[in-house]
Amino acid sequence: MAKKREKVVLAYSGGLDTSVILKWLQEEKDLDVITYSSQLGEVENKNLKKKALSCGAIKAYEENVEKEFAEDYVLPALKAGAIYEGKYLLATALGRPLIAKRMIDIARKEKAAYISHGCTGKGNDQLRFEYTAAALAPELKVIAPLREWDLHSREEEIDYAKKLGVKVPVTKKNPYSIDKNLWGIAIECGILEDPWCSPPEDVYVMTKNPLNAPNRVEKVTIDIKDGVPVAVNGKKMNLVDLINKLNKIGGKNGVGRVDLIENRTVGIKSREIYELPAGVILYTAMQEMERLVLDKETSRFKKTVSDKYSTLIYEGRWFSDLKIYLDSFIESTMKYMTGTVMIGLYKGNVSVMKRRSPYSLYSKEYATYTSEDKFSQDAAGGYIEIESLPLKLQGRRKKRLK
Repeated sequence: MAKKREKVVLAYSGGLDTSVILKWLQEEKDLDVITYSSQLGEVENKNLKKKALSCGAIKAYEENVEKEFAEDYVLPALKAGAIYEGKYLLATALGRPLIAKRMIDIARKEKAAYISHGCTGKGNDQLRFEYTAAALAPELKVIAPLREWDLHSREEEIDYAKKLGVKVPVTKKNPYSIDKNLWGIAIECGILEDPWCSPPEDVYVMTKNPLNAPNRVEKVTIDIKDGVPVAVNGKKMNLVDLINKLNKIGGKNGVGRVDLIENRTVGIKSREIYELPAGVILYTAMQEMERLVLDKETSRFKKTVSDKYSTLIYEGRWFSDLKIYLDSFIESTMKYMTGTVMIGLYKGNVSVMKRRSPYSLYSKEYATYTSEDKFSQDAAGGYIEIESLPLKLQGRRKKRLK
């Protein structure tokens, strides 16, 4: 009687890497492959379940998790003000821990001993999958084929796929790697690996060339309640629909293009192209609301928290204790985050036009220079006298060095 083969759950996108990996796991590792494909708001339906089964998978899971993705991953990051290295709103990085968590659920259900992913040994996604597995299912083993096999380039993978009769959605002439979800698009490889090359216009999917965008400012109002964006231009909608709406509005105005030389966790720099229309608009609105309602010390400290939070997400530590502790602080800052921000969009630019909140700390009677001014200006002298005392003592000491 033949020995029963062990099972592996493969994160399957239908792209070049995972299409080749599915066959490789069968032939080189002698494993039964169960695929998992998630819809996080991708642009098109790829018929992944049918494709996986036709390539030999014994079972294929495919599910739409964009609501969970928006509410449990994107929203916490938005509340945190998480933006990696000042430009990247972490679209891909936010999707990976959710995918890995669902793979772990399926592995337990199917009694699989392994999970597998198509991440390279020099990228960040390998950490996001494997750190999630370490945190949630340390008993599972992880197979990372791209760290093991003898295929050293995407061109070799394409040739290998053809040899096995596997259809892949790339060619040697169009070797871009594209990751899409509700929150944004990440594009890399090909000529983009040369930082001196401008991205070809056909690289972009969601955004119009700013030069060809409308010749007028489009005004967009964002209503926020307790830190949650709830309406666009006065129309209430759920978070998924709201993000999709802003992706369309921002995209037609050329908003959200990011060209970033970023520092990967493993220490190398990479050139990434991102499209993040809704993310850029919502991040701008949330930051402006914070400026209106958070006190000075909380606002300054939250910037430190935001920086650390973005790094934890980027490095795949979504389920770490520290990230969970930071969530508690961030959520506590949301109780006054209610109001409306008007954003102006014009040829790729985003500007704040108006803002208001019932919990605003802005007080016109203290800020004004008119006769309505209630600020006690004579009190400033005493404040300066006390606050400048350390500087005065330091100045006296410096004279003794002469």
